[in-house]
Amino acid sequence: NHVDPVKRQIWFEASGMNSQEDPYWVHAYRIGFDGKGLTALTPEPANHHIEFSPDRRYYVDLWSRIDLPPRMALYRASDNAKLQQIETADISELVAAGWQPPLSFHSKGRDGKTDIWGVLHLPANFDPTKKYPVVENIYAGPHGSFVPKSFSRWTEPLTQLGFVVAQIDGMGTNNRSRAFHDVAWKNLKDAGFPDRILWHKAAAAQYPWYDISNVGIFGASAGGQSAVSALLFHPDFYKVAVAKNGCFDNRIDKTWWNELWMGWPVGIEYSQSSAVDNAHRLQGKLMIAVGEMDDNVDPFCSFQLADRLIKAGKDFDIVYVPGANHHTLGTYTERKLLDFFVRNILGQTPPDWNSKPIELE
Repeated sequence: NHVDPVKRQIWFEASGMNSQEDPYWVHAYRIGFDGKGLTALTPEPANHHIEFSPDRRYYVDLWSRIDLPPRMALYRASDNAKLQQIETADISELVAAGWQPPLSFHSKGRDGKTDIWGVLHLPANFDPTKKYPVVENIYAGPHGSFVPKSFSRWTEPLTQLGFVVAQIDGMGTNNRSRAFHDVAWKNLKDAGFPDRILWHKAAAAQYPWYDISNVGIFGASAGGQSAVSALLFHPDFYKVAVAKNGCFDNRIDKTWWNELWMGWPVGIEYSQSSAVDNAHRLQGKLMIAVGEMDDNVDPFCSFQLADRLIKAGKDFDIVYVPGANHHTLGTYTERKLLDFFVRNILGQTPPDWNSKPIELE
């Protein structure tokens, strides 16, 4: 955040410093050039971000959690004295509308020691005496961690249809230890699945309403690759998947991203992680969605997978969206995703949209 050459101090933000907290929460600190005098500046148990005034005499701390709306306070930099509580977000109308805060949950990973963190997005009017089917929203790209840590009023659309939606940062993702991250090296097919499955089972053991008898999964880009991998390599647990704009073979997608994690030269590990080369293993229900104008992951990745699935005699659905890019497949595709899970997990028939067409775009 700031280096003060006069006082010989460094102001910085870091995570994983407080053993009793979520290790992904970011806090602000100050320390001397000599490595002494480490001072914590953000005591509240939450995810923090600070911004300095132009003259560096003051800073504003903004903090929140997934279950705590944002708060903002003004501090004096010289002694970290709190000068004013600037704002506290009011979510009363959001709660009145049926919004449910996500539920943080963690359990031990594959090594029996490391905590794996995730969240559960709950349906509106959640009733703990009922059973709720589970769908996982996956993104396991090794370049980051992806489970939300700050407050958001956004809700997973599937929750409004009676699903619990899980997000998990398994081994292979970033912002933990080097060993945690290195699980992904030349091994993108792993995607943290051994940790994810244990996490789901632990959640089911703790929460009677968490039904993992027919688990679904969806993701986009690298998450699309992982969603397909769930059905290829872990069909005993995952039963239904939707993959959007996925990179299904790391030899086809952009080299700079894939070689960061899969290495060079191309070795057998590329084939081992390839959904295309392992398409014959498909079990469960799969829907692929691809945008015509994807300029991030070549649409050929999806067509190559579809070709191999057809040659293997596998049943699947594919949605091709003219004009759509990598990040926006549109409300039509989202509707298809919702319908796919309703049909294949809830066992219900979605509305006949052709009998009552609506304008989606």
